Amino acid sequence: MNIVVCLKQVPGTTEVKINPETNTLIRQGIKNIINPFDSYALEEGVRLKEKFGGKVTAISMGPAQAVDMLKETISLGADEAVLLSDRAFAGADTWATAYTLAGAVRKMGQIDLIICGRQSTDGDTAQVGPEMAEMLGAAFTAYVCQIEEISAGQMRVKRMMDEGYEIIQSTLPAVITVTKEINIPRLPSLRGVMKSKSAKIPIWTLQDMGLDPKKVGLNGSFTRVVKIFTPQHDKKAEMIHGEPEIQVTCLLGKLREGGLA
Repeated sequence: MNIVVCLKQVPGTTEVKINPETNTLIRQGIKNIINPFDSYALEEGVRLKEKFGGKVTAISMGPAQAVDMLKETISLGADEAVLLSDRAFAGADTWATAYTLAGAVRKMGQIDLIICGRQSTDGDTAQVGPEMAEMLGAAFTAYVCQIEEISAGQMRVKRMMDEGYEIIQSTLPAVITVTKEINIPRLPSLRGVMKSKSAKIPIWTLQDMGLDPKKVGLNGSFTRVVKIFTPQHDKKAEMIHGEPEIQVTCLLGKLREGGLA
């Protein structure tokens, strides 16, 4: 099987700070990591390769420093990794990101399965996977928690629902997004770490993939981040004293003043 795993590099903390002038995240001094949900996607891809044979290729769109993250995927079992990096890709929303990733998949040729994490911890949109599937004309299943069977160009998976599970049968090639219930990611092996140190990560640009410059980055984005800010919470506590009847009357009065009663 030829498997592609899409990953994203995200800040390794939830305590991010925002530059009030540029409305962007301050990444200095913050360690970047593989998006946690993508770790499960990578592990599942490696397990499928171990079971059926084939190759796992990890891809990511991001700045040059994402090369280190992709080298880490080699230590975790990926056979190859490719970074999609170009100034033209900057400012991409989910649609432009999916278009770029889909372009990379087409450049790779025949792919049987594309695995993504359910969502990223910094964007939380869960949109890139389904958008990419639509662009590639591939079958799509979200919230996959178990791959039950793959045979004869067909795949049967178990997906999580709000109340229970659902079994989905689809054709290959396909795109799936996985949840953390699907497996337990492995630790890097010594052999894998040594392999990752000498791994060469090719960088594909806009020109390399032959993409339309009007459909990538900020130019190809249907949505734009106008402002990012940390919500200000102004909470006040007031004690109401007196007999229960007086407390109730006072409380009702304050609720009416606030339009809550």
